[in-house]
Amino acid sequence: MIETDEHRLFRSSLRELFEREIQPHVDEWERAGTFPAHELFPKLGAVGLLGLEYGEAYGGMGADHSFTVVAGEELGKIDCGGVPMAIAVQMAMATPALHRYGSEDLKARYLAPAIRGEMVASIAVTEADAGSDVAGIRTRAVRDGDEWVINGSKLYITNGTQADWLCLLARTGDGGGHRDMSLIVVPTSLPGVEVSRKLEKLGMWSSDTAELSFTDVRVPVANTIGEIGRGFQQQMVQFQAERLITVYRHIGSIEQAIDRTREYLSERRAFGKPLLANQHIQFTMAELSARHDMLRHYAYAAAAGVDRGEDVTRFATIGKLIGARLQREVADTCLQFHGGIGYMAEHWTSRFYRDTRLDSIGAGADEIMLRILARMDRFSPT
Repeated sequence: MIETDEHRLFRSSLRELFEREIQPHVDEWERAGTFPAHELFPKLGAVGLLGLEYGEAYGGMGADHSFTVVAGEELGKIDCGGVPMAIAVQMAMATPALHRYGSEDLKARYLAPAIRGEMVASIAVTEADAGSDVAGIRTRAVRDGDEWVINGSKLYITNGTQADWLCLLARTGDGGGHRDMSLIVVPTSLPGVEVSRKLEKLGMWSSDTAELSFTDVRVPVANTIGEIGRGFQQQMVQFQAERLITVYRHIGSIEQAIDRTREYLSERRAFGKPLLANQHIQFTMAELSARHDMLRHYAYAAAAGVDRGEDVTRFATIGKLIGARLQREVADTCLQFHGGIGYMAEHWTSRFYRDTRLDSIGAGADEIMLRILARMDRFSPT
């Protein structure tokens, strides 16, 4: 990817916005276990962040995918993982299917306000017995005239306590497995939609995560995104956008962690010389930096494929797998090289270590990425 003056201007404007509107509040939001999405998102929407590649008719920027790469890198440099994850949900997890398959009416009522940041969106797929196995979901939407009647529950829902609407995957027929599922826009203000509980997590503290329940929730059938019964296939496409922006965030977060650790190792002295004079440390950091460079260029190749209109399933799968693992290794190494201070809750290394653990689970666990690759490369008989 060749970075143009336009990319650089966009990058600097995002960095200034994040420095002003997010960074000063991170510690407070981490302690609170949430952040004020309805206050922050309109500010992000005003610069086009929440609808970069979406049509201008809905308030989007109509930009190419390379601007999503820049946005992901800068999100990765924010001093926590929770808020960037929540922003990514709004940008690339809860809204892609609505933009691609939704009716004009749904786009006007739900997508456009989400792009402006006036509505907070969330993706509701995971259930207690259906995490990586999306085909195992049990939440049902039964048709009653012109309405769906929805019953069930969803778990681990990012933005779940603040969302104004959900992109919900439900069974809308009797077919088993991946058949007869649909994506439905569900306003959270409807009777029967409840936040069962706000969940406490190992990391990502500043992002609210919820368990949601649905009891006889009535939603117009017209709120179905695209064709009834094609929800599983639509969600698989939506997962690609989620995995790609996750990889782009990895680029930014790893770069920042390496830079900060290099600075510390240059300043911290032990046995009469800087820690960075130790050859083991030099070689370890150099290898991590080299692998980060490989990840960056792989991600840029993926982005170029998106802009060419290619199927980037392989790119997204490998990038997500390798990026998440590398980020975890970098977090562990940086904490180790900081020694005791690195283990303190007050230090950035501690938060980075906690937050990075999720990315090998969320958006498809490492094992699911390997399963996809095994099938693509014919290492699996099924």
